[in-house]
Amino acid sequence: MKSRNFKNTIRNIHLWLGLATGLVVFIISVTGALYIFEEEIRDFTQKDFRYVGLQQKPFVGLDQIISNFEKLSPNDQLRLIRIEDGFSNATVEITSKKGMVYYFNPYDATLVKKGGEDWLQVVEHIHTSLLLGKTGEFIMQWSVIIFVLMLITGLILWFPGQMRLLKQSLTIKRKASFKRLNYDLHNVLGFYASVVLLITALSGLYFAFKSVKNAASFFTGSKLGQGKAIVLAKPTHIDSIPARYNKIYTETKVKYPGAISTSLSLRGKGELRLRMIYPYRWARNQNTFFYEEATGTMTRAKLYKDFNGADLIEATNYDLHTGRLLGLPNKILSFLAALVAASLPITGFIIWWKKRKKPRKAKPVLIHG
Repeated sequence: MKSRNFKNTIRNIHLWLGLATGLVVFIISVTGALYIFEEEIRDFTQKDFRYVGLQQKPFVGLDQIISNFEKLSPNDQLRLIRIEDGFSNATVEITSKKGMVYYFNPYDATLVKKGGEDWLQVVEHIHTSLLLGKTGEFIMQWSVIIFVLMLITGLILWFPGQMRLLKQSLTIKRKASFKRLNYDLHNVLGFYASVVLLITALSGLYFAFKSVKNAASFFTGSKLGQGKAIVLAKPTHIDSIPARYNKIYTETKVKYPGAISTSLSLRGKGELRLRMIYPYRWARNQNTFFYEEATGTMTRAKLYKDFNGADLIEATNYDLHTGRLLGLPNKILSFLAALVAASLPITGFIIWWKKRKKPRKAKPVLIHG
């Protein structure tokens, strides 16, 4: 009796949490599934402006590219610069504060393409905020927490009461009635995808909540590093923005060669971040440097050779969340799991609706003679 009451309580929790967040879980899952293959989609559909013809010429320099950006958009400011160092013919991407994206030829700094955010970036924004800003981020964060609880309660409900029923809980009866087939799709597919979905959800919570990062630090017995503080003399002469950014990039590239990708981004409060990613297999090998945006003076540096346990988790988390860890096979697995996650609110709703519409047995009519 106690076991039955416990399962009924878990079933009610699972049901009402699912009804409350089903639509959001569906949106998160579908957009997440699309974004798993973001790299492949971009390579296939955007080659005409992400790359130019290969030439035997050196990189023109960030100073000329930024100068051309300023001429093209005098009333805007740059927010992010991306350089694919691993491909000499990859265009340099500049995103402005107004959300425009510019692609420049790496050999002569000419503009290749200009436009707003592409549809994949919109998909990412839907995935993280429902296009509702901070309010959307709040909704998404707590919906993922609820989704984790639903996965756990779902596993409890899936676990058969008797071992002889285990095989039945692991197979889908394809020739059964629609009601039974729908139940199996929800129950069995949910079980098979649960481990991948739990990992994906928890890695998503790592981005959203500082407490999750603190928990990772606790379990690794290490503290997430902020980088080694560097004290340098203030420059007597402050270069222009193009010259300043170019100096930062070229000097760091010479001192720490071998990067396959570099980004410079303005982080607010007058801070500029330079991130350089190097070839890696598991945890992302990235060196990160921080500068005073106004002067170009380095203030701290975080090198991957100094990573502790908490740093390694942070460096691995993005690839873990997006399915990039372990390459294409894991991407396919993550994609299929995301599709299952998108189906769970639908099949779960049908299960509830069918039970809700179940006709009640008519009470017997007593005839008095």
